Amino acid sequence: MDASSTLVRIYNAFRDRVRSASITNVTIGLVAVLVLRVAIQATRKKSRKTKLRGPKSPSLLFGVGKELFKSPDMGAMFEEWSKEYGVAYEIPMIFGQKRTVLCDPKAVAHLFTKDTWSYVIIPGLKTIMAKQFGKGLFYAEGESHRRQRRSIAPSFNSTAMRKLSIVVYKSAERVRTAWEASIDANGGGSVVLDVQKWMNYMSLDSFGIAGFAYDFGSLDGKPNAMISVLDAIGASLPEGFFSIAVTLLAFLFPILMNVPTRRNRIFVELRDRMSEICDTLIDNATKNADDQFSTIGLLLKAEDEDSKQHISRDEVLAQMRALLMASYETTSITMTWALLELARHPDIQTKLRQELLSVGGEPSYDQLFNSLPYLDAIVQETLRLHPSVAELLRQADEDDVIPLSEPVRTKSGEVVDSIVVERGTVITMSIGCLNQSEAIWGPDARMFRPERWLEADGITKKAQEMKGHRHLLTFGDGPRTCIGKLFAVAEIKTMLSVVVKNFVLEMRDGPNTKVEITRGITLRPRIAGEDGIKVPMKIRQYKG
Repeated sequence: MDASSTLVRIYNAFRDRVRSASITNVTIGLVAVLVLRVAIQATRKKSRKTKLRGPKSPSLLFGVGKELFKSPDMGAMFEEWSKEYGVAYEIPMIFGQKRTVLCDPKAVAHLFTKDTWSYVIIPGLKTIMAKQFGKGLFYAEGESHRRQRRSIAPSFNSTAMRKLSIVVYKSAERVRTAWEASIDANGGGSVVLDVQKWMNYMSLDSFGIAGFAYDFGSLDGKPNAMISVLDAIGASLPEGFFSIAVTLLAFLFPILMNVPTRRNRIFVELRDRMSEICDTLIDNATKNADDQFSTIGLLLKAEDEDSKQHISRDEVLAQMRALLMASYETTSITMTWALLELARHPDIQTKLRQELLSVGGEPSYDQLFNSLPYLDAIVQETLRLHPSVAELLRQADEDDVIPLSEPVRTKSGEVVDSIVVERGTVITMSIGCLNQSEAIWGPDARMFRPERWLEADGITKKAQEMKGHRHLLTFGDGPRTCIGKLFAVAEIKTMLSVVVKNFVLEMRDGPNTKVEITRGITLRPRIAGEDGIKVPMKIRQYKG
């Protein structure tokens, strides 16, 4: 065994020991890990990995990690670097680690064809997800991921969505009724409401009934301990140097998730509340065993099976926690952004209302998906411009050659049309960059322009190379593509069809109100300069 292999084994073993060590020993551990890393690099045989160019490190400790974490627009940073260094480049991260960045549709498509097998979730992130949610879909790889996904897939196919559309419609109607009551109580003119709160509650209640056969009742004001914790996480958390350092270092040393920062304390409380909710949901589902085709029904059925499809109770709970989080966070954020864009663009709102009113009555499931092109375009444009997740991270589990759609210049000056990555290489794909890059989507890439989805040449040839849902990475791609994307799109369309037909939406402080992004679990909008995550809008009934 050569010196490099020996040092690698020592390094990996020592790093694992540090991850489970006490906080007191972390500093010593970090120094030791750095020394071992340098020794490995000094003794390792010549690497085949393509040496890519990239930005210089502004910090010996964090690389560009701190700047990315604090940036209001990570996608724009990645795009600027791609203009300078090409569609594939390297960025310096914590302790001199390098990440390969892919801003190229062809390269990204190649990676996702091998996702969960040749490319896996980075180890530190897996440990964090296991601690927070359990070893469910977010955590699993390969055959385990396929088995778990297959267990709940029937509850998310088009047949199931058709049956569940009435559940979503009833939730949207509850929003309409509540808003009308608020307007009447305010004298019948207009009222200012926090639409983000209402979208959160609609999303949670809709999936609670559709997925878990349980009505959380948040739209009716029913108290729920988990909601307050989720709101606290979604709210803007003050990020001082220490908090940012702990968050970034936790990807290397998950033991730091135990450091009692405000963010970590809230995550612990969230895990506890989610566990309580899951126990309630399982008890409720057990009492109503005839509902075997809801998500929770399928999970419990798979738990009882003595076959290759069997999943454990821990996996059942992990799936439930992940679905609860996704239903509350991601879809509700997209619905909030859709309402924001309509309030900032009254002409687009009016055009959508005209299309919806032309249907007559409430649109059916088929009409929502096949007969309302402008509604579809608005939803797609919202998904393109406002992903709720900033980036996707993977680690190569074996050596690979990634093809590029256009050549890049390496550090040595060589021009290549593919790059070699070695096992252990960490790869970043910025959803914001790939969804909004001018090089991919054209000069108006950062404009909210739904018409691009209706024009013959509105989607550029470069954008059409993206293999995700409708050429977007918002739902991911490959085996890990969002299993609930059909439900999410149906919910967004249903909400818009009910709200826009019945109400006129305006920004509280006018159409030029500045909106910024705040980082909770996901990326949420808020009014610039204001505390919290409220998105207040002036709402009045549409009179015709």
